Amino acid sequence: MSDPLDRDVVVVGGGPAGSSAGIFLARGGLDVAVFDRGRSSIARCAHLENYPGFPAGIDVGTFSDLVRDHLRRAGCTVIDDLIESVKPVEPRRTTGGSNDDESASSDADGLAGFRVIPQEGEPVTARRVVAATRYDGEYLRGLDDDAAMFETHEHHGETSEHFDREYADRDGTTPVEGLYVATPSEADRQAITAAARGARVGKRVVADARIDEGWWPAAAEGVDWLRREAELDGEWTDRERWVEWFDTHHADAPVDPDSDRFLRVREAAIDDARSAYVDAEAIESRAAAGHRAVAERLDPSAVVDAHGPDAVLEALDDDAIVEYVAGEIDGITRENAPETVEGGSR
Repeated sequence: MSDPLDRDVVVVGGGPAGSSAGIFLARGGLDVAVFDRGRSSIARCAHLENYPGFPAGIDVGTFSDLVRDHLRRAGCTVIDDLIESVKPVEPRRTTGGSNDDESASSDADGLAGFRVIPQEGEPVTARRVVAATRYDGEYLRGLDDDAAMFETHEHHGETSEHFDREYADRDGTTPVEGLYVATPSEADRQAITAAARGARVGKRVVADARIDEGWWPAAAEGVDWLRREAELDGEWTDRERWVEWFDTHHADAPVDPDSDRFLRVREAAIDDARSAYVDAEAIESRAAAGHRAVAERLDPSAVVDAHGPDAVLEALDDDAIVEYVAGEIDGITRENAPETVEGGSR
């Protein structure tokens, strides 16, 4: 292409499905923009009670804030805007090259990508688009035959068209190259099932992006799962053992094992697998960051109003409070204690 695209992927919709897709995409190394105006169907819930990890449920506002924080921490750009339309970009031009060095882009004569046009901001181009809006698919008109993308409904004598939620396959792929749909189906009316669909679609897009770069399907399927470095013992501490494992596991790969392409994918796949193992210090650091990220979104006033002025303190472990206060006092005393502190002298 003569002009580079702005993003690898644009996700339209920031509800549980779109956000889950965005997180997996960004963690998969893709440059992702998520367009969300905060009109997800989850906003209609009075209280989210069945999402694992929140024993007493969680208010929708705090949940949405946490989800947005998660998107940004994963590396997504979150844009507060609605999408008016999505248009195809001109087809790519092939430049030739040997079969062995091709990046497995059999779609070289297909779509180059999409031009995503928001309601207020500037258009954004992307190689792929993930549609994750439950109620509205009008912005997708023109990408395929309307009869294929939309279905007609009659209600009280009036006829209307709605986006066909069965248009996409289970993994979100569609007949339109580069277009994926994470819009929850009728079976995905719960936030947790919608998020699961988004994760599935996100993993599919990451795999397809790798295939575009020369990976074959069996190698492109990754697992986003951090593990303890201590589990890497014995022979698995040696990179050559990983090379042996990869060569055995992909002995029937549709690629010459002596080719540059095979070697390049093998190195990338091994790097990806080994990076999933983290040491004890990293585990502790990530745990602390995770706790802080949740704590920053808590609203003490809401707890106090409902359960009294001591509710927050009562919810905390007494020993943890004593240890924290002792550390704070010790820090003031030893480092930068003022001559007087509130309520008395140093």
